Amino acid sequence: MWFRNARVFRFTKPFDITAEALEEKLLEDTFKPCGPQETSRQGWVPPLGKHGEQLVHSAGGYHLITLRKEEKLLPGPVVKELVEEKVEAIEAEQHRKVRRKEKDELKEQVMLEMLPKAFSKNRRCYAYLAPKDGFLIVDAGSAKQAEELASTLRKSLGSLPVRPPAVEQAPTFTLTGWLNETVELPATLTLGTECELKDPSEDGGVVRCKGLDLQGDEIRNHLEAGMQATRLSLTWEDTLSFVLDEELGIRRLKFGETLQEKLDDVDADDAAARFDAAFTLMTLELSRLLPGLLDALGGEDRSAIVDAA
Repeated sequence: MWFRNARVFRFTKPFDITAEALEEKLLEDTFKPCGPQETSRQGWVPPLGKHGEQLVHSAGGYHLITLRKEEKLLPGPVVKELVEEKVEAIEAEQHRKVRRKEKDELKEQVMLEMLPKAFSKNRRCYAYLAPKDGFLIVDAGSAKQAEELASTLRKSLGSLPVRPPAVEQAPTFTLTGWLNETVELPATLTLGTECELKDPSEDGGVVRCKGLDLQGDEIRNHLEAGMQATRLSLTWEDTLSFVLDEELGIRRLKFGETLQEKLDDVDADDAAARFDAAFTLMTLELSRLLPGLLDALGGEDRSAIVDAA
């Protein structure tokens, strides 16, 4: 159940919903497979898969949900080849040139003919609502995928007052400062061995480093030349390791041996119990990490957030 990424959204005003109310809302948009002439569809499915039927898995006030997306795969080269064959046949039989508009129409026709036989690609995206912490956390590798889930959830709920969190100073300033030691690295964080450095000029280059001492001379020389850190590998209190980027995206999230040992104490034969235990351990740890990380990055900018009365 461990998330591999954490794209975070901050609730901009008090938001609370029960598991029962959330379940009722999501039921209206449950996943249904693509029809014969549809290229894609998405909807909510049970987080526990075959081990559960509920669309919401709740524990400790945290609500886990799962968005499933099905896309029909139509290989571009195959479509192109079939369109060219049709164009050649028309030009040979009718002795005329097939124009661009007609080619586009032929392409649509070919795709419609291929759709019923096309293979499907299915993807599941997990997320959980943490109303008491004020966060929505999405296990997505990109901001686009995370926003897609948030938009779908907003549609199902009718309203979802969230935005990516903001900090008081530019993340690149802090990440760079941790490397050149102009900004103090909190005791809870340890530098890893990976980073990405960018030249902020319009046509500036990018340097990606792996397996290096991030406070060594090689990195320091790039920083002295004006490059800025835009991605950095970190470890939090020896329990979580991850890569943090300038958009505050958390990637390649790995949970340490301590949490894994706690999970190993759960009955391995009970899939639902093990799933629930992993979710509980993960949410408790992330509930500690996220506020601490925002503080470490200079403090959260809460100017657009309405606190509870």
